Amino acid sequence: MPVSQQDKAPTERCPWCGTDPLYVHYHDTVWGRPEFDDLALFEKLCLDGQQAGLSWITILRKQESYRAAYDHFNPEKIIRYDDSKVAELLTNPGIVRNKLKVQSIIKNARGFLGLQESGTGFSEFLWSFVDNSPVQNNWRTFDEVPVTTPESEAMSRALKRAGFTFVGPTIVYAFMQATGMVNDHMVYCPQHTQCRSLAQ
Repeated sequence: MPVSQQDKAPTERCPWCGTDPLYVHYHDTVWGRPEFDDLALFEKLCLDGQQAGLSWITILRKQESYRAAYDHFNPEKIIRYDDSKVAELLTNPGIVRNKLKVQSIIKNARGFLGLQESGTGFSEFLWSFVDNSPVQNNWRTFDEVPVTTPESEAMSRALKRAGFTFVGPTIVYAFMQATGMVNDHMVYCPQHTQCRSLAQ
């Protein structure tokens, strides 16, 4: 865990991704990059909910299995899942076999489509909590990074009102970090500058 910027080489990554090649690739190419696509955001929010009580690398390793199991996170298809489909998913070793988590993706699909029906795009809805512009933080130590913010708490409440589950403020803040709504790369990490540039 970092102590100060001086302790780090100028090209060192954020400490949380370690050396696992999959995690490093995720850190370097996905995490913190602004994402505006409705379906990509829906998938990521669902997967972050699946992480509850687990490590993100566990879900990351199962991401392709999740895409196959959930029709590539197509909400129109997911809302048609019945009890037999839920039972099938609960036997799938490629996903987290927790009934509440399986059902949460179905509920989230309903929430997603409900927002659409009300005339609100999912990306538009989510990005409104940061005034449609990525928040640029300048953390020098890992301990400085919050686990929730007023914005994540507000987004969490709004998502719950819209029918989403597994969207507590901590999960939502992790989602905001991953999708570039906030730039929480350490200032010494090369991706901090990359994500700042993408935000412009």
